[in-house]
Amino acid sequence: MDPWRYSTEGISIALRVTPRGGRDDIDGIETLANGRSVVKVRVRAIAEGGEANRSVSELLAKVLGVPKARVRLLSGATSRLKQVAVDGDPRQLGETLKRLTATGKIEN
Repeated sequence: MDPWRYSTEGISIALRVTPRGGRDDIDGIETLANGRSVVKVRVRAIAEGGEANRSVSELLAKVLGVPKARVRLLSGATSRLKQVAVDGDPRQLGETLKRLTATGKIEN
């Protein structure tokens, strides 16, 4: 099961974020102990003052090809588990996420 849901405005993505992860990257999909699927994301930024959240938003905007203003944190501001909304064409965003999580690498 994909860790994102489609809506008319875009998609909502479940994330597990690793701050101070050495690089900004998407590491694929992980199934948590409760059975929930999440996209694994690592960022260089520290989890202080919203730095990691900002880096996550910037990374998602870059890899999904949308402006930063279209990426919103829905929940999990102080947690590793986050829910993020991305506005745009849901089909295109979903296909891009499938490609990125299948390889586990960002295609620049």
